[in-house]
Amino acid sequence: MIKTERSLCNLLGIDYCNAVAEVSSFISGLSLDEVIKKTQSKIEFVDKPFIEKQEYLKNHIGEKLFKGLDTANPGAPTDAFKNAFKKNMTPLGGIGAFRIGEDGKVYLAAKSEHYHVPLGHNFPGYRLMQIARELGIPNATHNNTRGYITRTLERELIRTVNGRSRSDQASLQEILDSKEKRVLNRVINLETGSLAVEAGVKMMLARFYRLDKTYSEPKYSGKVPVFFVMSDNNGGFEANYHGTTIITQTFRGMWPELYKSFEENEQYKVVGVGINDIEDFKSKVKTYNSGKYKTAGFLHEIILMNYGGIRLTQDYLSAVYKMCHETDTFVLCDEIQSCMWYRGMFLHRHYNLDPDFVILGKGFPGGEYPASRIITTYEADCLNQFGALVTNGQEELASLAYLITMEFAQANGDFIEESGNYLQLQLNSLCKQYKNIITKIEGLGHLSAIHFKSVDDTIKFVKAMNSMCVDISAQTYKANCPPAALLKPPIITDNNLIDIIIEKMKTALNTL
Repeated sequence: MIKTERSLCNLLGIDYCNAVAEVSSFISGLSLDEVIKKTQSKIEFVDKPFIEKQEYLKNHIGEKLFKGLDTANPGAPTDAFKNAFKKNMTPLGGIGAFRIGEDGKVYLAAKSEHYHVPLGHNFPGYRLMQIARELGIPNATHNNTRGYITRTLERELIRTVNGRSRSDQASLQEILDSKEKRVLNRVINLETGSLAVEAGVKMMLARFYRLDKTYSEPKYSGKVPVFFVMSDNNGGFEANYHGTTIITQTFRGMWPELYKSFEENEQYKVVGVGINDIEDFKSKVKTYNSGKYKTAGFLHEIILMNYGGIRLTQDYLSAVYKMCHETDTFVLCDEIQSCMWYRGMFLHRHYNLDPDFVILGKGFPGGEYPASRIITTYEADCLNQFGALVTNGQEELASLAYLITMEFAQANGDFIEESGNYLQLQLNSLCKQYKNIITKIEGLGHLSAIHFKSVDDTIKFVKAMNSMCVDISAQTYKANCPPAALLKPPIITDNNLIDIIIEKMKTALNTL
């Protein structure tokens, strides 16, 4: 990893930090010089204690090193959460890729706490957020008073999602001013990925229905909006996942009677498209751009981590994007699971895709805050402020968490790519070695899935890994989906830790 040291001044600029210092001095009673020194204090993002403690813990995975917590406290969950609860694994603390459970054992967070912590636990770089709190920088703002840190982040997201260098401010300004199609230059700050996707769906629907009575007749008024989503291998909707709002839940087959009412009354229609099946998409885009129908949007992930980690191919996505652009169909690229896990932070850029919406979350704030973003275009910017907002979506410290994570990722693109490639190489070797059990390795880099020949073997493998305190999960309940074990180690994971994961996998596989 590249040594990365930054201060608040480095990330936010001297003018802002001096203005904050003046106010902070008044509020705290500290001298102005003391406060300015805090803003200029550099934090080493990956320091020696952080590395040393992980080096120690990697040799003690599964061991009980701490007394732990024996106290019963069931909380007050719903039955569904109660049945899924795993008390021993819940965290008392953690550092980097490791978590200490309530049972006092060392766990390897090989799925990054369900994709939330790309930089692991207690990442030293986030100490800049503690300094920001000490300075009294308010976290809570209103939509009408988006803070300087949030505004800085918005520009940084537009710069990076368009692949511009920091020095090329003229090009960035051209992008921000652009009214051309598919130029990403708008950001809406939200709380969760579900809300960010819903904002995109609302913008798609706004071309068919008026948001309120102040709007003129939409472009496709009177047509039935059709949403394309990835279908499962049974022709259903279980392969796609775009959040937990009611509309996106109907996109994946939930609320069947409610959706049936929407469909029968021609409010909207959901159509599944075959995974990596260009001809299927071609047929359906033709069918649903005629008569009473008009395609409203195509929503997709690049790696279907909720469906066996299957990866959509670049040829497939390039072809379907072209068809969508030709038929004036908005494309929403859902990068909630893939963002921050590849060089450059955005997987769609590796595919040379030009979506109308990009959805970000989870990886960018590093688990510090629930904070998602939708990045979109001038053309899609069709809702008023109350059409897509969430009251506390503009949190300043959440935006700072984004900037810290982004700073590390941009400085360490080579390391992220090399470790992702190494993991994939080792998993492919494992597949060859255990070809009587494993059928395929899916996904890409850190987002990986091991496909098994049988459901029983998948479950036994994951149970064996979990018993060794390596946190991965089994996916065996989806319609006609290959049974899979999912993993997603943090991007700070080095090759030595990957080797340890692989050796533990071999131990588990040898028990089958």
